Amino acid sequence: MNIESIMPFLAMLPILVVAVLLVGLRLPASRAMPASYAAVAVLAYFVWNISATKIAAATIDGLMLATSLLYIIFGAILLLNTMQESGALSAIRRGFVNVSPDKRVQAIIIAWLFGSFIEGSAGFGTPAAVAVPLLVGLRFPPMAAVVVGMIIQSTPVSFGALGTPILIGVGNGLTDGGELAAGVRDYATTMGFVGSNGAVDMSSLLHLVGARVALLHAINGLLVPLFVVTIMTRFFGPKRSIIAGLKMWRFALFASLAMTLPYWLVTTYLGPEFPSLIGGLVGLAIVVPAARAGWFLPNEQPWDFGPQEKWEEEWTGTQSAGDAKLEEELTGKSTMSLLKAWSPYVLVAILLVCTRLPVLGIGERLKSSFVTITWSNILGTEISRDIQPLYLPGSIFLVTSLFAFFFYRMDASRYARAWKQSSSTVVKASVALIFTVPMVRVFINTGGGGEDDPIAMPQMLAQWISETTGSTWPIFSPAVGGFGAFIAGSNTISNMMFSLFQFNVGQAILVDPIWIVSLQAVGGAAGNVICVHNVVAASAVVGLVGKEGTIIRKTLPVFLYYASMAGAIGYAIVWTSTKGWLNLGTILIASILAVLITIIVIAVKNDRKTT
Repeated sequence: MNIESIMPFLAMLPILVVAVLLVGLRLPASRAMPASYAAVAVLAYFVWNISATKIAAATIDGLMLATSLLYIIFGAILLLNTMQESGALSAIRRGFVNVSPDKRVQAIIIAWLFGSFIEGSAGFGTPAAVAVPLLVGLRFPPMAAVVVGMIIQSTPVSFGALGTPILIGVGNGLTDGGELAAGVRDYATTMGFVGSNGAVDMSSLLHLVGARVALLHAINGLLVPLFVVTIMTRFFGPKRSIIAGLKMWRFALFASLAMTLPYWLVTTYLGPEFPSLIGGLVGLAIVVPAARAGWFLPNEQPWDFGPQEKWEEEWTGTQSAGDAKLEEELTGKSTMSLLKAWSPYVLVAILLVCTRLPVLGIGERLKSSFVTITWSNILGTEISRDIQPLYLPGSIFLVTSLFAFFFYRMDASRYARAWKQSSSTVVKASVALIFTVPMVRVFINTGGGGEDDPIAMPQMLAQWISETTGSTWPIFSPAVGGFGAFIAGSNTISNMMFSLFQFNVGQAILVDPIWIVSLQAVGGAAGNVICVHNVVAASAVVGLVGKEGTIIRKTLPVFLYYASMAGAIGYAIVWTSTKGWLNLGTILIASILAVLITIIVIAVKNDRKTT
């Protein structure tokens, strides 16, 4: 057998190792990811002809990035523990009970709406670092909080960090050798996106991409809040019932539209910078009063997870071990107002927005050279890494934690305990991340070994899929974007890796290539739902280390729905003009909905049998 014929399989091998060990055998990431790193390093050296120096440089790059992630995780955990030790979480919990004691409502408000706002302002996994510990503070089992926090890492992600995945990811991804690719330039000229000086108006081109991405997300995202509550009630709580989640269908759809409609309008008329941020804020302003008034809520007792002592061991993490005792100590003693209790989270939101708005210039100062750690051309290779500690969300969390210490007039012993618990949790998470991120960086940097050497592993896999699928490529385009985010942990990186490739495939099959790029961006956003190092990071924040595979098994169906539905819609859009409205895309849309309905009917029947 010719080795070229099995190259796509070899490129997939490191991912298969992750899938089998982490998801299939449910090994912790601390054991699965070293095996995956070893696989990619061996393949890179012996098959892709990447020098040991470049592999080492990519590994160092990954370790530097992992350090940044651990810094963010530590800051998020410290803020959570500070809020817990001060009694502020008790007050926040009482506030949410006044809105609604129903955990389904709380999950939608905090994860879907507040999480969308945080994603829009900061991105890069920050919503999990903020929303997940807040859910745990509201007595969600840590695993339930992580699953909920990961599922919403889909619709808002394309416009995270003020539109970075579109403006930076797609914008840079459409270049070839640093210059705008010739095909993209020709397309922009045809569409009239060229200024009087003959230069391509990239702002208008990316605005078009953003508008199409927002439309696809608004359609796909309609069911995300319902997925959140049905998966939560199916796998957690006293009865493990999908019916309990489905009963929230009216409120879930209402909350979805309250975010996605303003989100789509902002993208269409203003551009890709603020859709998730404004959509989340508008959604909060609409949904919180509605929940308080009981609109669209089922007429039944509020749903809860049941007594903490009856939770399954798998649901809990080290972070919750001393929570019950501490809660008993603080409950009834805290007379803290709701405004005072929320002040640190308000400060986090303000600092995130202020440091990310280019017009204020604060972010640029925080990223200036004298506060940036730079290693250019690591070990003499083309790989470089910059770390801006003051710009990272970890610094914002640390500053806010210190603010909370003085603002709440905490005892020094309590604050010291918060630091000790946070440090212990981060150490446990570090084992997985110091292999996960380097594996990703080696995987991405497997190109350029020599003139006759194979292209990088991600591009090889994408090329093989496109050659296999032909005109049905739009169906698979989101899956490739999701694959990129799965391995890289970033929608932005996925878009940078695959946007030009997706554009070229669109031209090759004679459809509008910008629709194909938009499908890439949507799939790249959905890939965050199952991304290994995002799951590791979110789990670490609440002390849930070693259960990453179990979490991905619960979030994987959401990704499969999101990518397949986006692909079906994309196919229908690009081929309807030539193949009519009854085409493979519309048939797939009907089939996916039929499968969903069938799954629901079977699950409801099983629930009724057990009750």
